[in-house]
Amino acid sequence: IELLIDQGTWEPMDENMVSMDPIEFHSEEEPYLDRIDSYQRKTGLNEAVQTGIGQLNGIPIAMGVMDFQFMGGSMGSVVGEKITRLIESATNRSLPVIIVCASGGARMQEGSLSLMQMAKISSASYDYQSNKKLFYVTILTSPTTGGVTASFGMLGDVIIAEPNAYIAFA
Repeated sequence: IELLIDQGTWEPMDENMVSMDPIEFHSEEEPYLDRIDSYQRKTGLNEAVQTGIGQLNGIPIAMGVMDFQFMGGSMGSVVGEKITRLIESATNRSLPVIIVCASGGARMQEGSLSLMQMAKISSASYDYQSNKKLFYVTILTSPTTGGVTASFGMLGDVIIAEPNAYIAFA
């Protein structure tokens, strides 16, 4: 965010949105909600994506930045909701969208709900790009894999990748 957004112009969106445990996921390690709490303390983030409105060289934009340090940047229901709301807000305000992707894919602890985010974000993106004719840029950082690659990561009007970035979908 600090690299792209003009100083003092960042207005975060949905900062307090946090994951629940919709399928009561249990593993031999730690409960899902404890794992979320651990990553929140470790990273200082509430989720694997930060979204907001800011200015890039004086131009208002909507931007989402995924962080691989938060559960491998995995896309769960909150990540999907935050990105969808970002795109919807950009659509309503006629703003360009930039999403910086860094993800291991869908969040297995949320089961099929995490997979549903692919369709939800893609649907919002379709309205944004096809119906409203607005500009969408994705920046693929290493790694960008799985459901993010299979959905919004590859839907940009312009797709930029880091040199030698690991980009994959199995």
